[in-house]
Amino acid sequence: MKAVVVQAFGGPEVLAVVELPHPNPTAGQVLIATEAIGVGGVDALVRSGALAAFGITPGHILGQEVVGTVTEVGEGVDTGWIGQRVWAFTGEGGGYAERAIASAETLVPVPAALSSVDAVTLGSSAVVAHFALRHAHFTRAESVLVRGAAGGIGVVAVQLAARGGAGAVAVTTSSPARGDRLRDLGATHVLDRTGRGAENAPAGYDVIIDIAAGADLPSFLTKLEPNGRMVVVGVMAGMPPADFGVEMIKAFRRSTSFATFSADTVPLSDRRAATADLFAAAVRGELKAVVHEILSLEHAVLAHRRMDAGEVFGRIVLVPSVTERR
Repeated sequence: MKAVVVQAFGGPEVLAVVELPHPNPTAGQVLIATEAIGVGGVDALVRSGALAAFGITPGHILGQEVVGTVTEVGEGVDTGWIGQRVWAFTGEGGGYAERAIASAETLVPVPAALSSVDAVTLGSSAVVAHFALRHAHFTRAESVLVRGAAGGIGVVAVQLAARGGAGAVAVTTSSPARGDRLRDLGATHVLDRTGRGAENAPAGYDVIIDIAAGADLPSFLTKLEPNGRMVVVGVMAGMPPADFGVEMIKAFRRSTSFATFSADTVPLSDRRAATADLFAAAVRGELKAVVHEILSLEHAVLAHRRMDAGEVFGRIVLVPSVTERR
């Protein structure tokens, strides 16, 4: 089978397509013939070596989520999964391949009316956005700011906040053109990356969902309303300053809160249920999968160059071969 491996840590050019034997599912696992493979920011971090301390080494196959058809099951797994089209979490890697192994506990059936590309585009990004808003205790009529809104998590967070009845949905993004696309998804105010640019934007926000973090994070803490909550779900702009919490202490009497969020803390059963609900919402037309581009496995380097250049709006999806949208 074809798979994309990290030959050495570094830029996109370190990725290579290699031929590997088909993996065999062991107890509790399934083998999936992939139809669509999610490309995410975590993949770029793995490729760069930023997560090497977690035991990831050269030769690693990238990719944490796939959609495809179950072809084999390991010991203890219901054979009824064979032949079903599913979304699956492949764990630390293994997704950038024609065949992928996943735990049967992660499988979510994909509705017939939802394409494999759209399902993997939503997948984990939609689940993170959904539970991040819940982690922030977001309620109807509250104002929400999504920082770094043009990525996979951000475009869904904007839609879910709007669908949830937010009083305002502000976004930060890099260009007016991206701002226009985010308005089409439910944004009411478009700001630049520093949080400026819209004269009529709220002065403060009840909830901030932050996918970027980085050096500017402290300035966004000052944009929280009294009892406001910031939830960081990514560090795509790098780590924040070590003293970022000083801004919260300065505003002690405003009772603001800061939290991080990882879907790893959500029970698998809850994640599967949320994924199924979000897929159903997409089928009903209530949620849009935003696909930037569909590329073949052979073009994984190009996909990562697009990500590193900040060109991606939504998500790039890899497929074993590009023929038509599945």
